[in-house]
Amino acid sequence: MSRVITLKKPVAITTHSCVGGKKEGKGPLGDYFDMISDDDYFGQDTWEKAETEMLKRSFYTILKKRDIKPQAIQVALGGDLCDQITSTAFCYRDITIPFLGLYGACSAMAESMAIGACLVSGGIVDNALCSASSHFATAERQFRTPLDYGGKRTPTAQWTVTGAAHSLLEREGKGPFITRVMFGRIADLGVKDANNMGAAMAPAAALTLKEFFRETGEKPENYDAIYTGDLGMVGSVLLKELLQKEDIELTNHQDCGLIIFDRESQQVQAGASGCGCSGCVLSAHILPQMEQKKINRILFMATGALLSPTTTMQQESIPGIAHLVEIQTERN
Repeated sequence: MSRVITLKKPVAITTHSCVGGKKEGKGPLGDYFDMISDDDYFGQDTWEKAETEMLKRSFYTILKKRDIKPQAIQVALGGDLCDQITSTAFCYRDITIPFLGLYGACSAMAESMAIGACLVSGGIVDNALCSASSHFATAERQFRTPLDYGGKRTPTAQWTVTGAAHSLLEREGKGPFITRVMFGRIADLGVKDANNMGAAMAPAAALTLKEFFRETGEKPENYDAIYTGDLGMVGSVLLKELLQKEDIELTNHQDCGLIIFDRESQQVQAGASGCGCSGCVLSAHILPQMEQKKINRILFMATGALLSPTTTMQQESIPGIAHLVEIQTERN
């Protein structure tokens, strides 16, 4: 049985929003965010509250753009990198709409959109609000070292994006449209370095793409672009090497972790990461290009490293996951 889910009724992405921090505002996509804050605390007194506030701002931005009330949303799906996805949970604690919390690490945006598309296409709900967020300071404190520790970042490390993004999925709309989705399987080749997320996630990205092409008969060249998020420089190179062994050549691959920042001038080592990275690149860069018909058919695949502080201290390897969403400008 194929694991690729072809939606009988393609689902429209009717609105999207993204909010970023100071560093994101200085990057190549800074002018395309809905909102940039010069204060990475977002007016709050802790980093975790800042991430929740950032997500709220993205939420209310999408409501304003779509001109709907919160109660019109039938279900919200989303996740972040904090323990027990607290940033997202506390956002929807104050915004009392039905909520499904997800943890797929940096794969959260693709995971939420894949599940949301299935719910909408299957007639279970009329709409689904999909989200993902991350904050540099909350992620560093949890997964690596507190900022005031002053540790030197390795060349393979990626910079966690301070960003929050939403996409609203509905049965009707002018698109772009989600036409197929594929939920990934965990892949783990034994990488244990929490400062090398690209190497940990690349096997899962290769596995999902290989199985998608095998089951659908599609080829990479059938798409205007294949976006991953967020493998960074190290993971992107490894992804192509792994797929070459399967006789798959990726000539149209782009990684969200290499789009949102300028690696050299912004000193982000191997690139960007974080749940908010692929979500913000999708909203600020990919979907606008599709709405303008500059690109018409893509694969959007976000990857996640399923580690925890406990497993890292126990010297466990890092499982990777990659979920895929096919998006095109035409419904059929």
